[in-house]
Amino acid sequence: MYVSDILRVKGHALFTVAPDMRLIDAVHTMVDHEIGSLIVMEQGRLAGMLTFHEILCLLHASRGNLGDTTVRDVMDGHPLACSPDTGMDDVRRMMVDNHVRYLPVMDGSTLMGVISFFDIAKTVVEQQGFENKMLKAYIRDWQGDDREAAD
Repeated sequence: MYVSDILRVKGHALFTVAPDMRLIDAVHTMVDHEIGSLIVMEQGRLAGMLTFHEILCLLHASRGNLGDTTVRDVMDGHPLACSPDTGMDDVRRMMVDNHVRYLPVMDGSTLMGVISFFDIAKTVVEQQGFENKMLKAYIRDWQGDDREAAD
């Protein structure tokens, strides 16, 4: 399974912000859309990524005051990314090794979407459920063949 398979099911909906946007406005966007990350775009290019982690770190350091902070002040300016043809095992390893929960998906310089640790977990659970159903059907059919042969 590849990242492109996840995007095909998940869709390509993206929420983006500009780096000079006030952080409080970005927080409102994240809350309103129930998302944990925003892609930061500047002049049509990926400029960074903002996640709830960066926001929480700033809130802790500033004792809860966002003030006039902009997205650029706290965003990850060099987010780790993957491509649509990256395999699931590689994506899981990238996320775990680098302690990231969100990965932009880039096809060259084109942003294709974002995948999250939740998307990966959901895909694994669904894949295991499908495999479980297939195995049960195989066992049921196999047992049926043996009973017929015994008669």
